[in-house]
Amino acid sequence: MALASVSKVVLGSIAFGVFWVLAVFPSVPFMPIGRTAGALLSAVLMIIFHVISPDDAYASVDLPILGLLFATMVVGTYLKNAGMFKHLGTLLAWKSQGGRDLLCRVCIVTALASALFTNDTCCVVLTEFVLELAAERNLPAKPFLLALASSANIGSSATPIGNPQNLVIAFNSKIPFPKFLLGILPAMLAGMAVNMVMLLCMYWKDLAGTSGPDDKQMEAVEEGLAAASKTPSPSPGQLQLMKSPKLRTNGGGYCSPLMTEDISTKHPWFMQCTEERRKLFLKSFAYIVTVGMVIAYMVGLNMSWTAITTAIALVVVDFRDAEPCLDKVSYSLLVFFSGMFITVSGFNKTGLPGAIWNFMAPYSKVNSVGGISVLSVIILLLSNLASNVPTVLLMGGEVAAAAALISPAAVTRSWLLLAWVSTVAGNLSLLGSAANLIVCEQARRAPRNAYDLTFWNHIVFGVPSTLIVTAIGIPLIGKINV
Repeated sequence: MALASVSKVVLGSIAFGVFWVLAVFPSVPFMPIGRTAGALLSAVLMIIFHVISPDDAYASVDLPILGLLFATMVVGTYLKNAGMFKHLGTLLAWKSQGGRDLLCRVCIVTALASALFTNDTCCVVLTEFVLELAAERNLPAKPFLLALASSANIGSSATPIGNPQNLVIAFNSKIPFPKFLLGILPAMLAGMAVNMVMLLCMYWKDLAGTSGPDDKQMEAVEEGLAAASKTPSPSPGQLQLMKSPKLRTNGGGYCSPLMTEDISTKHPWFMQCTEERRKLFLKSFAYIVTVGMVIAYMVGLNMSWTAITTAIALVVVDFRDAEPCLDKVSYSLLVFFSGMFITVSGFNKTGLPGAIWNFMAPYSKVNSVGGISVLSVIILLLSNLASNVPTVLLMGGEVAAAAALISPAAVTRSWLLLAWVSTVAGNLSLLGSAANLIVCEQARRAPRNAYDLTFWNHIVFGVPSTLIVTAIGIPLIGKINV
């Protein structure tokens, strides 16, 4: 794309700068409006400045990604009700040797799960669970949140269904699923191990705690639950009643007087079933449809509609008012992403990302170490400036065309290289990937054990991890051929 007019470049850069500043510093003194409102402000500025038209702004909102996020939040709620996190917690804590061992398990489980469930899905589902896991053992939240976000990004690089940019690459390159997986798997495994070691080295002393929650901490948790539900702290008897599986909860987790009616008295099917059988059926159904969702991803069905279908199937089979479940969806996160999509699209229309690539393209050939190094630096920078999906859309065809002049094998390797670097680039800064922002926002808004993962908390670990993991993985890309 050619560089736009000077006024459009300047105004578009100002609007993008507003987004960047408010995303990094959501409570700056001169504009303490937060990330979500900041993203909307930047989007509005792009339209007011005529950098992007209103129609183009609407078109730039990636509805499939928003649908995927929404649906996975709903599915995650039902899986939580089905006890999946309890079983996962048991697995992670089984014969655990302390905080360091637990951190390694979080890294491995997250990386492997992200390759199948997508990085965004894993971060949506696991953030609050990881916060509780750390709090129960008197461990700091920061290393576990960094482990979750960084491992999710690294793990998602291995498959076409791991993240949105890999889907774009797989579609445009026509690389089969097995070839894509085997081409990046060695780099992913090495990167996961290196990232894990770096986390251990940086937070070795902080991970020394091993004790579980004591009575005072349990009281504090109960008080936190009461505060989250905006109701007075319940008595022990009331608390036991509120935990009854027969009572449905509102968005804060406790029962509302208007929502205590048992629907089993209203429908003949439920009258024939005991409560225990009904719970077992719902749990089994939740696990089965979730496995089906993953299989559908792997065979190439539309990810967004697959997740939405899974979510609505769980709602229908639950046969109760879905409002308590839908209340747990982070709608502010969806609004933030909508604003970000418009802002990034407007910035791309200034032509600055394209100008950077056009300037560096002659030095970015994939047939030399120097060329691959330059290409990797460009991908890292553009992925953090313009987001990784637009970077892949911008550079994919150009990189493949340049590689085609070398050999057919170079074309495949160039696509896999683009997938690896653009995905790992997400760990560079908090704004590098959607998964980072999901972890940050979910942790900040968690009803219990909330933690504010700041831009600087992330970048101190993110920069060295990204550079080292990227460098170690590049030589391993495409080493296994099928």
